[in-house]
Amino acid sequence: MSDTPSPRPFRIGTRGSPLALAQAHMVANALRTAHGWGASDVVIVTVTTSGDRIQDRALADIGGKALWTKELDRALLESEVDVCVHSMKDVETIRPDSIRIAAMLPRAAVEDRLLGAPSIAALKQGAIVGTSSPRRAAQLRRIRPDLQPVLIRGNVATRIAKLEAGEADATLLAAAGLDRLGLRDTGVTLPVEEMLPAPAQGAVGIECRADDARARALLAPISDGDTFACVMAERALLLALGGTCHSPIAALATVADGVIHLRAELLSPDGAEHVTGSATMAPGEDAPAAALGRDLLSRAGPVIAALFHG
Repeated sequence: MSDTPSPRPFRIGTRGSPLALAQAHMVANALRTAHGWGASDVVIVTVTTSGDRIQDRALADIGGKALWTKELDRALLESEVDVCVHSMKDVETIRPDSIRIAAMLPRAAVEDRLLGAPSIAALKQGAIVGTSSPRRAAQLRRIRPDLQPVLIRGNVATRIAKLEAGEADATLLAAAGLDRLGLRDTGVTLPVEEMLPAPAQGAVGIECRADDARARALLAPISDGDTFACVMAERALLLALGGTCHSPIAALATVADGVIHLRAELLSPDGAEHVTGSATMAPGEDAPAAALGRDLLSRAGPVIAALFHG
């Protein structure tokens, strides 16, 4: 730990949603603790993204995950900020060479939470479930083919308000996001055996310019090695799959005794078809994750295979 102040405030770029700001403050506080900085040594810079502005259409229809990152990328590359904070599940699989995923905070809860009913089984026949996630929609339909997923977007408060207004009978949200917003008792946690989460769910990542050695050095002490290794394994699987925002993909890596265990699931949009698999690997070893992706595609039926390329 160093008590030497940063020569100028360290600037953290973030989206302006309540959850994004909460995550940026988590990073700021971790940096202050790691380096003995005062409150003014870190500042948070809010950047409005296309994903925040466009709320009436599915992400996959209007540009995918880049809607969350492109404005933040520009601010980072033009040196308006030193780092950017992201929910890692919103970060595209292929990133510019000029940007480096430099650190990840310790992973929070990876599960989904169901709001509006005590369980999926308890939902009424034909219930309308609001979600913007093809993965969640497909998994719901696999468990209960009678359910009717409908598009519902917006930040956490907006989605809860839409549920309370009767726009849907239930909705699904990430447990990590609810917890970070102080809503730990909201909804019912669904076990990963019932609904395997999205790749990188629950992980907060920090990116910097690839040539910024100072930023990388400052971020190193706050990065959680197990989280970083697991999320990068999940991202290696995604890269091998070549999926899009339309592709229902679930994956979760965990680490035990220095070995990463990766589980994955591909689904057809209606949930009628799915294929699952698993692999083990050492931290930082991408090849088994890529091989798992190829294996899943080789066993997938034509409906699932048509969702992927490469």
